[in-house]
Amino acid sequence: MVQIFEELKTLFNKNGYRLYMIGSTSRDYLLNNEIKDFDFVTDATPIEIASFLKVNMHFSKYGVVSLKKEGRHIDIATLREEAKYLDSRHPDKIIFIKDTDIDYKRRDLTVNAIYIDEDYKILPISQRGYEDLKNKKLNFIGDPLVRIKEDPLRILRAIRFIKEYNLTVNEEVKKILKDNFYLLDKINKDKINEEKRKLLKATGEDSYEF
Repeated sequence: MVQIFEELKTLFNKNGYRLYMIGSTSRDYLLNNEIKDFDFVTDATPIEIASFLKVNMHFSKYGVVSLKKEGRHIDIATLREEAKYLDSRHPDKIIFIKDTDIDYKRRDLTVNAIYIDEDYKILPISQRGYEDLKNKKLNFIGDPLVRIKEDPLRILRAIRFIKEYNLTVNEEVKKILKDNFYLLDKINKDKINEEKRKLLKATGEDSYEF
């Protein structure tokens, strides 16, 4: 399904913008797995994207638009810088930017922040994530406790990645994940159930013991 990226990157480049693979799309591409979920980032704002592509703007205020192509759901996020998370889920303010290095700093896990450009090259900022994916290691970007307190749902995402990709995690980070499970009480139950469905789909289990 790389053809989807080929078609979209051509369209974005034609209109003067960049497009990168990110998230599970990058991981599946690098691991030669079937790409099932399509996540891209771009330097085009949601309004700019909508000027040349028909997209769903429901989450555009968070810098994310979506569309269907060849029966596949596609999310496209605008590169951004974020202010503090005041509700344990969303940043108080976002600023659209052009710099992938700045966008990288707001992301949660190194293996979830591998930017692959239109020439299928991994950006330098993502080299650690690529190495962690190859060596099966889970690492946070920045201070793990800070990233978890920003958005406690990252606890479940981290455990899902540990199980799905058979990642190792050091004892300090493991303790932080376990000790802060109580923070999930702040999260909408629908979001937690959605993460559990992803875990079940990816691993065939729904336990967060690790």
